[in-house]
Amino acid sequence: MHKIKQFSVILLLILGAKCGFAQLGFSHEIGAIAGPVQFRSDFGVRNDGGTNFGNSGFGVGIVHYINFAYRADCNCYSTDTYFNDHFKIRSEISFNKTKLEHHGPWAEGNKEDAKKLRAHTGEANNFDIGVQLEYFPLSIRDFQGFAYRLAPFVSLGAHYTAYNPKAFTSYVDPVSGMADNNILNANNFWSSWEPGSIDPSSGSAFSLVTSVGVRYKLTELSDLMLDLRLQTYFSDWVDGLNHQLESNKNNDYLIWLNFGYIYYLD
Repeated sequence: MHKIKQFSVILLLILGAKCGFAQLGFSHEIGAIAGPVQFRSDFGVRNDGGTNFGNSGFGVGIVHYINFAYRADCNCYSTDTYFNDHFKIRSEISFNKTKLEHHGPWAEGNKEDAKKLRAHTGEANNFDIGVQLEYFPLSIRDFQGFAYRLAPFVSLGAHYTAYNPKAFTSYVDPVSGMADNNILNANNFWSSWEPGSIDPSSGSAFSLVTSVGVRYKLTELSDLMLDLRLQTYFSDWVDGLNHQLESNKNNDYLIWLNFGYIYYLD
């Protein structure tokens, strides 16, 4: 219940900010994004190609922009200031899902620990809501006027994430010859992990989001977008695994290459 209240407060703050900006007469844009996600976590060997590409999923989202360069109330340009002509506020609701496995040399061979790693799989499920400030080095006015077709940008913001990971094991005990599929049994996992390292409980965390991308002017009222995002969570439980070994130096994070379609509202 506490997490639901937190989420509700954040949503109300975002909606309140939007209403405030709307009363000032700025224009709005809406769009949809989708693309592949690489989820970097405690599954597999960090910076390993097999891990990075093997633990890939997909994300989708809905985005909204406040465009300071144009006023919808008068169908005219706003006051010509540097901020109005180079910044937009982007809000987003998105979801990403990634199936997780252990890749790399530690999961290879016939040792029991390697078998335990191969038998251990998981799933990251994350619902996001947040805000980013986007900076366009080139003039937003000129871009809207077709002075050029491509408009690069960078962004920085914060998201609130509700995560719901899953954990599975199919490890077969060599003595009994049976698999109990019990994720609470520490004997089913890597021998050096402490009990409690597996916890697929739902939770929430804030995250820092930064991205670099480009827009392509498709029509007067629509753009295509390509955006490469790095999202770092302030938690190491987003994937349901936190084994606390020395090699576990970073919190969970993801890289998301998303493609989008943006429509300008009159």
